[in-house]
Amino acid sequence: MVQRVSALWRILPTDLSARMDRCLSGALEKRDPKDPGTIFFRADDVAAPGPNVVRLMDLFMRHRAPLCLAVVPAWLTRTRWQHLQKLGQRAPSLWCWHQHGWRHVNHEPEGKKQEFGPSRPSLQIRGDLLRGKHRLQTLMGESFSPVFTPPWNRCDQKTLGLLKELDYQAVSRSKKECPPSPGGLPDFAVGVDLHTRKENDPLLGWEGLFSELGSMLSQSPCGIMIHHQRMNEAAFVFLERLIQALITPKRWRLVHFTDLLTAHKEKDCR
Repeated sequence: MVQRVSALWRILPTDLSARMDRCLSGALEKRDPKDPGTIFFRADDVAAPGPNVVRLMDLFMRHRAPLCLAVVPAWLTRTRWQHLQKLGQRAPSLWCWHQHGWRHVNHEPEGKKQEFGPSRPSLQIRGDLLRGKHRLQTLMGESFSPVFTPPWNRCDQKTLGLLKELDYQAVSRSKKECPPSPGGLPDFAVGVDLHTRKENDPLLGWEGLFSELGSMLSQSPCGIMIHHQRMNEAAFVFLERLIQALITPKRWRLVHFTDLLTAHKEKDCR
């Protein structure tokens, strides 16, 4: 799946390092000193082990940074999974492989795109959730994590209830997405969108990205969304510099969903 690269990735700002330093320093000043500053990266639309997926996983592996990979079940074959598994075999603990819908198909005749939206009956939604979960469990075995990222970062109340009923441990959507998830189903939301940006002017795109990044990094956990199909050379350079800035010095803690689930369960036990 080849998708449009957003305008800001046409060229990197000449003062990129200085702007990133100001962004991160400003976020640190706003952050509660008692907050550990937890960050996760989530890569969507994963299935085919193409060049950008290979490069993305290699980048995270080189920096020992965790990554949540949202896999579209209907796109995944046994051969593709074997290739993906081989890419990450040197550091298997870095990856959180989880479910990204079923086929990544829009079913809404009007309004915003949703695969699991209000126009579909509960029986159909339940069937697609189970088909996707069963396929990933069959192919991935113990590598599968029962977390659900809905395509386009949104789903309806029926779906959220079914996720809890079907023993999913968490959902991951956009920040402040409605309806709220039910009790017992934590929502690990993404608040920073690196690649599906709508600004047509690169300058406005950079202003928007750094504003978004600064605001979300002052909160915890901060979720950062990646779309590898929309990445070019500039996008990879920026992502690597961002990861390097976050881990050196260790001002933030990079995690994936398994870590967040553990922290959530420990909090509930207190």
